Amino acid sequence: MFYDLHIHSCLSPCGDMDMTPYNLVNMSALNGIEVIALTDHNTSKNCPAAMKAGEEAGVLVIPGMELTTAEEAHIVCLFDDVDKALAFSDYVYEKLPDVKNKSEVFGQQIIMDHEDRALGSLDKLLITATTISVMDVERIVKEHDGFCFPAHIDRNSYSIISSLGDIPPECGFITAEISKSGDDLALMDTHPILKDMRIVHSSDAHYLTDLADPIHKLNVSEATAKAVIESLKIKK
Repeated sequence: MFYDLHIHSCLSPCGDMDMTPYNLVNMSALNGIEVIALTDHNTSKNCPAAMKAGEEAGVLVIPGMELTTAEEAHIVCLFDDVDKALAFSDYVYEKLPDVKNKSEVFGQQIIMDHEDRALGSLDKLLITATTISVMDVERIVKEHDGFCFPAHIDRNSYSIISSLGDIPPECGFITAEISKSGDDLALMDTHPILKDMRIVHSSDAHYLTDLADPIHKLNVSEATAKAVIESLKIKK
């Protein structure tokens, strides 16, 4: 299946207002992408809408989020069930500082239904760091019956490598994401731990024009969130 496992909606304050659940799902379908994950900053509240839109568009939508650790490393978290994702979302929201979003500065944080009707918004600023350490996040996500991996590890900010200098084995990650412009081989030379990890590439799209083209594939046993997540645990 052609995939894009790192996408933001208009619930992320940095996400464009055109990144509605309906729009991002249907644009992914037009691009030939068969499975996506909605991974807004520190929340999964738009996942139910995206999943419903996905059912109608023939796109498998995996519920998730992009968690910001205390060290400001971004971690993609995925779940095979929306209720698990929403429960984890509530847990993470409590780990955010009590900083109110200023929509005129950071952007709106809109929760929508599958037909892009606004249902509400979130008050806390979602792009701040949680109190969850990168050293604990894999264990905590697993306790919530999810799977996670460090996002865009080649970037100079908001990545585990920019925060810690490397990917410590004790973090427990077995998969890592490299951005579209990243050099896999160069990163493996400087960070040998990657040679034993599964590498994925996703768009981290905040705008419809940034959504992935059908380039990267996952071999899955069936078209389900559980099967996709299991495939991420197998080194390519």
